[in-house]
Amino acid sequence: MIVLRFSRKGTPRFCIDFPTRAFNNPPMARPDAVRRVKSYSAANGYVYQYCFFEVNRISHQGAPAGEFIYAISADRKTIFPLSILVLQTALESWAQSNGRPLSSSEEYAIAKMRLFRAFDDGDVPINADAVGHARLLVNESNLESLLQQLHI
Repeated sequence: MIVLRFSRKGTPRFCIDFPTRAFNNPPMARPDAVRRVKSYSAANGYVYQYCFFEVNRISHQGAPAGEFIYAISADRKTIFPLSILVLQTALESWAQSNGRPLSSSEEYAIAKMRLFRAFDDGDVPINADAVGHARLLVNESNLESLLQQLHI
């Protein structure tokens, strides 16, 4: 299409302009997050596959907690969710006694160490039939030992 345009000085000039069309392909939906499946050889002899799924801030028995959800498999056929609940009261009491709060990365590391301890102790069911949605706690009783494993 030929279009007549005017310059700043007011002189006419002819230009070739192409009409804008919609794209041939509609926009694609955003892909799901790529989740890296990891393996852990537990002390009980099982090799678990797991991947981090998501973190939520929830209320557990009226107290705030961080819920770290992992997708777990012990047989590479069935996958089931496992939640690690890090109680905020435990983190606050540790922060008061140590003079600083734990960072979100340290909180994630605590949840992961609790997951590894559950693997080693056999606290994680072997298949999804045994549990619908398992939950493990990090509270004042086990927080310090998990932090010692992390050298914090």
